[in-house]
Amino acid sequence: MKKVIHMIATLTIIGIVAGGLLSEVNNWAYPLIVANQKAETEKAIFLVQPNGKSYEAVKSPEIEIYKVFDENKNLVGYSLVSAGNGFQGKVKIMTGLNKDLSEIEMIEILEQVETPGLGTKITEEPFKDQFKGLQTLPQINWVKGKAPEHPNEIQTITGATISSKSVVAIINSGLQKARELKDKGAL
Repeated sequence: MKKVIHMIATLTIIGIVAGGLLSEVNNWAYPLIVANQKAETEKAIFLVQPNGKSYEAVKSPEIEIYKVFDENKNLVGYSLVSAGNGFQGKVKIMTGLNKDLSEIEMIEILEQVETPGLGTKITEEPFKDQFKGLQTLPQINWVKGKAPEHPNEIQTITGATISSKSVVAIINSGLQKARELKDKGAL
């Protein structure tokens, strides 16, 4: 009995010390993580809006969207952050849009945990290039096993159809929220 109490006390002390150390490491690392995420977001804003020189966040509880301006402070378009579920987990996308939200400049995948070699192809150029100049009205659609026939269609990745469809659904969802903001006059 004495041995069991000794083991429980030892494990409790080790747990308290380890928990305290993990908490301290988290407190130290959290501001660095936030700063890195902000830097990556800023980099992505200008990546999907290559003509942009400055940006301004639009205050909205429903959506993360940025107005992007040229060197003369003229509106170039918007950078929209959308997130949703892919095949394996969360996918977060930055989408560059023109001023009237009718065309995509380009997209950048900010976060993903898709299947390596298959679903991760959503981060590669052949797939992402399909979105350059893509029409967003009435909504983006996908086709499987054939070339896109309409200006609002992309072709899914063979072997990663769910990941491809997820990207389309995430962008469409974000676009719907952005259009609602624009209709309210908040953009």
